Amino acid sequence: MDDVVLRVVAGRPTDDELAAVTAVLAALEAEAAATAEVAHAPAAVSAWYRSSRRLRGPVVPGPGHWRGFSG
Repeated sequence: MDDVVLRVVAGRPTDDELAAVTAVLAALEAEAAATAEVAHAPAAVSAWYRSSRRLRGPVVPGPGHWRGFSG
């Protein structure tokens, strides 16, 4: 048994008109699905950011804490 996806409630559309409406609705659904996938994709982190995080330890202010500075 076929599931009813689209129902005509008034008028007598031709097969071409029904095909056009179906194509538009399918395109809108595909666009919405693609947008939802992009919205849930994790943010890309650049290689520059990933490599720079390992170059230095935390900076702690205070007397005697800058002796190891090699700038």
